[in-house]
Amino acid sequence: MAVNGIASSSGLIVSFGEMLIDFVPTVSGVSLAEAPGFLKAPGGAPANVAIAVTRLGGKSAFVGKLGDDEFGHMLAGILKTNGVQAEGINFDKGARTALAFVTLRADGEREFMFYRNPSADMLLTPDELNLDLIRSAKVFHYGSISLIVEPCRSAHLKAMEVAKEAGALLSYDPNLRLPLWSSEEEARKQIKSIWNYADVIKVSDVELEFLTGSNKIDDESAMSLWHPNLKLLLVTLGEKGCNYYTKKFHGSVGGFHVKTVDTTGAGDSFVGALLTKIVDDQAILEDEAQLKEVLRFSCACGAITTTKKGAIPALPTGSEALTLLRGGA
Repeated sequence: MAVNGIASSSGLIVSFGEMLIDFVPTVSGVSLAEAPGFLKAPGGAPANVAIAVTRLGGKSAFVGKLGDDEFGHMLAGILKTNGVQAEGINFDKGARTALAFVTLRADGEREFMFYRNPSADMLLTPDELNLDLIRSAKVFHYGSISLIVEPCRSAHLKAMEVAKEAGALLSYDPNLRLPLWSSEEEARKQIKSIWNYADVIKVSDVELEFLTGSNKIDDESAMSLWHPNLKLLLVTLGEKGCNYYTKKFHGSVGGFHVKTVDTTGAGDSFVGALLTKIVDDQAILEDEAQLKEVLRFSCACGAITTTKKGAIPALPTGSEALTLLRGGA
C-alpha cells in the first residue's frame, strides 16, 4: 500500500519490536514487594518511539506481535488512538502479551522484573511481517530486545534487510535490558551483531560503558563504537544533554533542568523527536548548526517526558517542547 503518498505531510517512520505493559508502583522509592499497588502503563521502547513521532505531528507505524488477549488488544487500541498505523501488528493466540513490573527508585530511575516465557512479541516470525509496510518506510527504527530469541530474531533481521534494500534510513537504539539476556557477554555480542547496518545509533551513557567496557564517557570511548557507514552516533547523558558524532564533526548539546518524576520513555521521546525532524531532510545530519538545533529540540522532548509518570502519557507535543526551549535552561 502507498502509505507515504503525495498527500502525506511527512515520510513514514516504521518502528519494529516489542510493546508491553509496565506495572508501575503507585508509590515511588519502594521495592516491588513493598508497593501497595500498581498502575498499568503501556510501554515498550519501539512502541513509545512510534507514539512520540505522531505526538509531534509525524507519521509512524508499528510492526510487532501482541497476545490475542485483553492487554494485547488494549495496546493495539492505544497505538491506533495515538495515530500510529497498525497494519504491521500480529496477534498470537497461544502466548500472552508481555508484562514488566517496574520499580521506581526515589531518584526516578527504574529496575525491571519481566514476565515473558515466552510472550507474544518473542514469537513474531519472518513470514508474518508486513513487507509492503516496511518497504514504505523512510526511516526504520529498532532496538535489541527483538534479537534475544528466535523466531523474533530472524524476523528482526529480515525486516531490517527489507527496509535497507528499499532505501530506508536505519535507526538503532539498543535499549539495554540486561535481565532479559542470558548473560552480559551474550547481550554485548548480539547488540553488536547488527551494529554495522545502522545509519543512526543512539546509546545512553550507561550503554556506552557496557558496550565498550570502559568507565569513561568521552570522545575516544564513543568513537570506538563508530563504523564506516554510520551517519550519526549519539550518546545521551540524561539531564546533561547529549554528545553527537558524525564523519565531519562532533560536539555536545546541553540538557534541561526539570523536576524528574519518572525517566521511563525519555530516551524514546528523544529518538522520536530526532527521527521526526530528519525523516524528510536527512541533509540535517551533515549540517552541524541544524543538527544542534534538532538535538536541542530532542533533548527538550526527553526532559518533558521525565516530568510525568509513565512513558506514553508523558510524551510531549511540539508546542510543549518549544515552550521549554523558549524558557531556556
